Amino acid sequence: MSDISQEMVIILDFGGQYNQLIARRVREHNVYCEVLPYKTSIAEIKAKNPKAIIFTGGPNSVYEENAPKIDKEIFELNTPILGICYGAQLMCHVLGGKVTKAKDSSLSEYGKSILRVNDSQLFANTEKEFSAWMSHNDYITNLPNGFSVIATTEKCPYAAIENTKKNLYGVQFHPEVNHTKFGFEIIGNFLKKIALLKGDWTMKEYAQTSINSIKNQVGKGKVLLALSGGVDSSVACALLSKAVGEQLTCIFVDHGFMRKNEGDEVEKAFANWDINFIRVNAQERFLAKLKGVSEPEKKRKIIGEEFIRVFEEESKKIGTVDFLVQGTIYPDIIESGVGDASVIKSHHNVGGLPDYVDFKEIIEPLKLLFKDEVRELGKTLGLPDYLVNRQPFPGPGLAIRVIGEITKDRLDILREADFIFREEVAKAGLDTEINQYFAVLTNMRSVGVMGDSRTYDYTLALRAVTTTDFMTAEFAHIPYEIIEKISVRIVNEVKNINRIVYDVTSKPPATIEWE
Repeated sequence: MSDISQEMVIILDFGGQYNQLIARRVREHNVYCEVLPYKTSIAEIKAKNPKAIIFTGGPNSVYEENAPKIDKEIFELNTPILGICYGAQLMCHVLGGKVTKAKDSSLSEYGKSILRVNDSQLFANTEKEFSAWMSHNDYITNLPNGFSVIATTEKCPYAAIENTKKNLYGVQFHPEVNHTKFGFEIIGNFLKKIALLKGDWTMKEYAQTSINSIKNQVGKGKVLLALSGGVDSSVACALLSKAVGEQLTCIFVDHGFMRKNEGDEVEKAFANWDINFIRVNAQERFLAKLKGVSEPEKKRKIIGEEFIRVFEEESKKIGTVDFLVQGTIYPDIIESGVGDASVIKSHHNVGGLPDYVDFKEIIEPLKLLFKDEVRELGKTLGLPDYLVNRQPFPGPGLAIRVIGEITKDRLDILREADFIFREEVAKAGLDTEINQYFAVLTNMRSVGVMGDSRTYDYTLALRAVTTTDFMTAEFAHIPYEIIEKISVRIVNEVKNINRIVYDVTSKPPATIEWE
């Protein structure tokens, strides 16, 4: 979608885990951006006609032989460039400066540091001193010609640099994370005051461009959509429905890992839509495939492949289908490992795909959007609130919320406990404040006492987080009296659970899901 906006910002990805946050922050300023691999050629970059370029962070050292590099020609495009962390070091290294490894841990910086800034457009409307998030073991020791220092920390003499003549800027800290005070303003200053962008990109524009792009891609072909009833697939369905109409068939695969009553609710929600809706009850088939499997990655890959096989079989029943649509979003992609980024976990609709897929192409119309942007797109397309604001639910469903081997009995236990948790959160009016909440059935059993008798049953974990982009998250501070009520209800109403724990870990270091 290179024609999606007249104000394109390119983010070159050098493999850091905060990279998608940079894109999120750029879009918060109503500026469209795309994340591309650092290996993207200069010709491809020129073809997109970017109004600004951002280099991301990364785990490597610029002076190592196999470290990610960039063609020096990029600095001659007369395009404003902002380098972040590794990106700033790479800018210096390529242009003749020097980057050095810290001789001892006292020179490394991880976590919050106090940044002292000089006058610069980059720091307009900030304070002279504020906290910034550092994460580096290398540091700049000599600047290239034409550069000057615009910020320092106690350990870092070149925490931010600029070459105003060429509109080149570098920061050693991470303005994209919430831990950096004024990070939003710093990125905005680069976009608006340095690159002189208007910031007039809207979701309405994105929707129309996506619809036109899908029409051109599909032509007269038939399209099959994997409809789970979740936010992502529902929005993808609305987008495809507007783009190709009756060429679209939506298949809802009930794999048996849905929440309580959810299969019927999904079917009812789409009953009156002008689409061809097919429900496939495949519970026994999926359970058989997962028998004896307890390793999380193996579960995801089995479920991912089985999804594709079901779609293939159903598509043959309705005639030749050319395209498969999936509701893949940005966090799915980054967590599944793209380019030089590490694999955190495979998503069934990204890293979980088998090597061979019997479709002409896979369409992923939401792959450039974050969760809150997907919700905004859904509202733009006219979807009802109960679908747009639905709780996020992973493709593998409860299969990755039952720790260890999957059985029907364990799924039923979790279904009942999860229903009570979600019901009590809603009753307390916290369902609009907590971005995701669910129960996890662990494979740990412990001794308990019920009715003067000894029990030896499962421990259930409750997980609830607040987040804006699902790339980072904080555990939700649910009042103790509500947690107590949930705990009492679950232990009394659900058999085989005698202990409840509450997960108080943020992301990172944890992920939102347990598996």
